[in-house]
Amino acid sequence: MIGYVTLGTNDLARAIAFYDALFAEMGVQRFIATDGFAYWGKRRGLGMLAVYKPNDGRPATVGNGVMVALPVRSRDRVEDAHRKALALGAPDEGAPGPRGENFYGAYFRDLDGNKLCVFTYENGGPGAVPASGNSGAAG
Repeated sequence: MIGYVTLGTNDLARAIAFYDALFAEMGVQRFIATDGFAYWGKRRGLGMLAVYKPNDGRPATVGNGVMVALPVRSRDRVEDAHRKALALGAPDEGAPGPRGENFYGAYFRDLDGNKLCVFTYENGGPGAVPASGNSGAAG
């Protein structure tokens, strides 16, 4: 249902380095980078994430209450991605663990302060990622 989500950055080169390293851990590739933006995803046009320098020239700011959630296939992938994000300098917003029935997730902020969650649904929970197929889930 979602084609892509954009997050603002004030340092595009730093953001690209952060997401390249984080997404390499998750098996996600960068599709394009210009002097103003970059996009990553499993398939072009399907659940991509982008970072942009704001088009209006003003500083990027973090949206209060905004979070991007990235699905992965297992608890191990949640833990690996969270560990990688922290190693890249991301502030921790919540260690990997269960959150409600069948949901396992971890939270952090990117280097511009945007909040992200890496998660998996287990035991066929709502939105469970199939073991195979083309769900768009990473890892």
